[in-house]
Amino acid sequence: MTPHLDFLSIVVSDLAASIAFYRRLGVDFPEHTDGESHVEATISGGIRVALDTEDVIRSFYPDWQATPGNGRIGMAFRCADAAEVDSVFAELTAAGYNAELKPFDAVWGQRYAVIQDPDGNGVDLYAPL
Repeated sequence: MTPHLDFLSIVVSDLAASIAFYRRLGVDFPEHTDGESHVEATISGGIRVALDTEDVIRSFYPDWQATPGNGRIGMAFRCADAAEVDSVFAELTAAGYNAELKPFDAVWGQRYAVIQDPDGNGVDLYAPL
């Protein structure tokens, strides 16, 4: 058996803010999440994406400390084309999310950009050119 990606967990500081951000990228988290510290959604391909608060992580690993900025997770969202990369990036920055890397045509043949989620994690947006 060959292992395959099944589950992606993201440690978040503010669950509601992170749910709002990832919903804008099409991740369909449940509507009733008030008071929750762990939420999951299944995305295309059957991969489960979870958001866990820092408190949940500390309940299992009491000495765990959040690292500021990048480094909690890395992920990329494929867009239909270069124009969609630009429009999603523009929509997210207009909504107040931080731009890490403005859209550009990469030498590896993709329209590519990076936006930061509410915890400063870089979330890549790309499309083949």
